[in-house]
Amino acid sequence: MNPYVSVLKLRLSNGMQYRAAAIAGVATQFFWGFMYIMIFEAFYQHAIQSPPMSMKELITYIWLQQALFVFVMLWFRDNELFDLITSGNIAYELCRPCGIYEFWYAKLVAQRLSSAILRCFPILIVAFLLPQPYRMTLPPSFITFLLFLLSTTFALLLLVSISMFIYISVFYTMSPIGSLLMFAVVGEFFSGLTIPIPFMPSWLQQIAYMLPFRLTADFPFRVYSGHIPINEALIGISVQIVWIVVLIVVGKFAFHKALQKIVVQGG
Repeated sequence: MNPYVSVLKLRLSNGMQYRAAAIAGVATQFFWGFMYIMIFEAFYQHAIQSPPMSMKELITYIWLQQALFVFVMLWFRDNELFDLITSGNIAYELCRPCGIYEFWYAKLVAQRLSSAILRCFPILIVAFLLPQPYRMTLPPSFITFLLFLLSTTFALLLLVSISMFIYISVFYTMSPIGSLLMFAVVGEFFSGLTIPIPFMPSWLQQIAYMLPFRLTADFPFRVYSGHIPINEALIGISVQIVWIVVLIVVGKFAFHKALQKIVVQGG
C-alpha cells in the first residue's frame, strides 16, 4: 500500500480515539460561537448602518468557523514533528523509504481531518436546531453546497501547505514557539477568523486578497452562505489550486534545502 495513504489512514484512526477531548472542544466552540454572535448582534443593532454581510450570512459564517475550527487554525500543530526536529530524531525519518515532506503532509492532513470529524457534526446539528437569531441556515442551492465542499477540501490542503513552512522554519530557528506565533497571528487575522474579511477597511481587504490565508476559511464560509456567488466561487477555487501547487513546490524545495544543512543533536 502507498506509504502516504497508509499513514493517512493510521493517523486518522488514531485521531478518532480522542473523543473526550473532542467533547470538551465542542463545548468551547459553542461558547465562542454564542459570544461572537451576540457581539455582532449588538453592533448590527446600534453601530452598523449598512453591513457588508447580512446577519443570517454572518451567523452561518460563525458556526462554520467554530465547527471547522481545527480545519482552519494555523496554530493547530503536531508537537511530535517539532520534537523530531529539535531533538535530532529527524535522523530516523531520513531512513524512511519515502519522501519526508509528503509523509509529514499526509500526517498533518489526517490530524486535522480526524479532529474536525469528531467536532463538526455535533456543532452543526445543534446550530441548525437553535432558535432565531442563532440558527444556522442551509446554503442557497445544492450547487453552492457542492462548491463549498470542494473549496473546503482545497482549503484543508492549502492550510497544510502553509503550515509545512512552520516546521521548515524550525530547522533554522530550533524554536517552534516563535515560528508558530508568527504564522498563527498573521494567518488567523488574514483568514478572517478575527474579523470577517468584508468588515475590514478596503485597503486591508486588498492585502488579504493578495495573500493565501483568506482562501483557507473566509472564502469557503462565504461560498456556503451565498455571499460569494457561484461564478466568483469557481474563480476562487481555481486560485486555491494555484496557491496549493505553488506552496507545495516552494515548500518541497525549502524542505530539501533545510535537510542539507541539518545537524543531528547528540553525536
